[in-house]
Amino acid sequence: WKNVTLPVLIPAALVEGLRIVDRFRPDVVLGMGGYVMAPAVAAARLRGIPYVLHEKDVRPGLATRIFAGKAAAICTTLPGTSKRLRGLRVELTGVPLRDGFAPRTPAVPPLRLLITGGSQGARNLNQAVWAALDELIERFTEVIHVAGRQGADGVAQRARAGYTGMAFTEDMPALMGRVDVVVSRAGVGTIAEATAVGLPMILVPGTFGGGHQEENAVAMVEAGAAVRLGDAELSGPSLVAAIAGLDDAKLRAMARASAAAGRRDAAKRLLAVLHEVARK
Repeated sequence: WKNVTLPVLIPAALVEGLRIVDRFRPDVVLGMGGYVMAPAVAAARLRGIPYVLHEKDVRPGLATRIFAGKAAAICTTLPGTSKRLRGLRVELTGVPLRDGFAPRTPAVPPLRLLITGGSQGARNLNQAVWAALDELIERFTEVIHVAGRQGADGVAQRARAGYTGMAFTEDMPALMGRVDVVVSRAGVGTIAEATAVGLPMILVPGTFGGGHQEENAVAMVEAGAAVRLGDAELSGPSLVAAIAGLDDAKLRAMARASAAAGRRDAAKRLLAVLHEVARK
C-alpha cells in the first residue's frame, strides 16, 4: 500500500533534490547506492553536474543501473561488478570503513571464532551456532557471537565459559582484531571489515533481496578468502563440518587472500576519484 503514494513522492523528492543542488551548487555529486540517492543524482543529471556512483554489491542495484550510463565513474567494492557494467568507467575502491580495522598476522591454533549475522541477526545462523555450541567451544579458545536483537534472549540463556554472546556491538574493529576466523552472512559491510583485517571467512549468503549476497560470497570464494555454506544446508553439523574442513594451511592461505582483497584505504581511493571528476 505504501507504493500507492509513489506518484506523489517521486516528483516531490526530485523537486527537493533540485532545490538542494541549486542551493549548494556542488562540483560533483556522490551517490552511495540505493533508492535514496535517486533524487539527488537525478537532479545532478538535470543540472549537468557530474556524478559518481558507489555500488557495494557485486550485482548492481536498480538505482545504480538506472544512473550508470551517464555517471563520470562507478566505484565498486568487490571483484566482478565491472563485468556487469561493461563500457563504463569502473574503479575498484572498496567501501569506506570506520577507523580501527587493522591487518593482523594469521594465527596458529588455538583460534578464536567470530559469528555475526548483522545488527538484526540471522535466525538460521543463530540456531546453527547454538546447536553446535558445545563442539565450537571445544574447538576454539573463544566463540564470540553477535546474534542481533532477535537473538538477545538466546545468548543470555546460553552464557558459559568460552562463549561470549551479545545482541549488538558498536566496536566491531576490536572484535575482529581479536579473532582468527569469521562466520557471517555475505553482506558487503562485514566482508569489507573482515578483509581489512585479513580474516578467513565462512560465508552463509542470505536468500533475501533477490539473492544478491550469493554473488558477494562467490566473489570471495573465487578470491580464495572464503568458503561458502548455503543457507538451505546450514545446521549445527554442517557448520562444524565447514569449520573442520579448514586446516592450518588452508586458513593461512585464506587469510593472505583476504588481506589481499581488503581495501583499508577505500575512503582515500573514493575521494581521489571525486577530486578528479570535480576538477574536470
